[in-house]
Amino acid sequence: MLPQDTNTDSLPGADADGANGQPADADHAETHPGKEVAHPRRIRSFVRRAGRTSTGQQRAIDDLGPRFVVPYQTAPLDWTATFGREAPAILEIGFGMGETTAHIAGLRPQDNFLGCEVHEPGVGALLKLIGERELQNVRIMNHDAVEVIAHMLTENSLDGVHIFFPDPWHKKRHNKRRLVQPPLIKLLASRLKPGGYIHCATDWEEYAHQMVEVLSGESAIENTSQADGGFAERPDYRPVTKFEKRGLRLGHGVWDVVFRKK
Repeated sequence: MLPQDTNTDSLPGADADGANGQPADADHAETHPGKEVAHPRRIRSFVRRAGRTSTGQQRAIDDLGPRFVVPYQTAPLDWTATFGREAPAILEIGFGMGETTAHIAGLRPQDNFLGCEVHEPGVGALLKLIGERELQNVRIMNHDAVEVIAHMLTENSLDGVHIFFPDPWHKKRHNKRRLVQPPLIKLLASRLKPGGYIHCATDWEEYAHQMVEVLSGESAIENTSQADGGFAERPDYRPVTKFEKRGLRLGHGVWDVVFRKK
């Protein structure tokens, strides 16, 4: 199956807000009174916040964007041409302000990292970190990750997927907007190489249990943890963020979920 043949109508929009994202309380579905819509509007798991792009972030976008931001297209991504080398391919969905992405990319220079983020200040912040740390192994897609996965990533092309602190959409009526849902996990599993992994992290316990349940329901992947609840120890490469440290001081938990393709 070619990636452009994938139907994304049943999938939520797939950009997590990252550790710095704020859950939105309102239902942001658009309505068009009197207008007939040919295709139902896809549920979004993210809200395009109107955050201000700082001067430094905008400068990074202008100076480094042409080199490190990959334009969206409905054709398979050429990883070798995009990164200038062949290396393990890691997708991050919703990198927030990019601190975790930059940290991991620095620890793992042998891997290529493609980060998807819809919020421009986050794109600018990560570009700024790329410049400051002279990172060569990060590229950015300023686009809805579901469409990137469906149309630009081929089957068996990914070595790993990171989904860190997606918006929990904690109100029950908004749970349908959560990113980690069976259709997305099925799509991601098809893009993973055998042995490739999906690593999720959340500080919302009920969502953590849902993550384990949803990933366990996909037959192509298996849990790497045998612990009660199915949660994994935090891998060394994932740093403890400022947001996470503050939550831990307040007694909040953080849960990591790591599954691997059979």
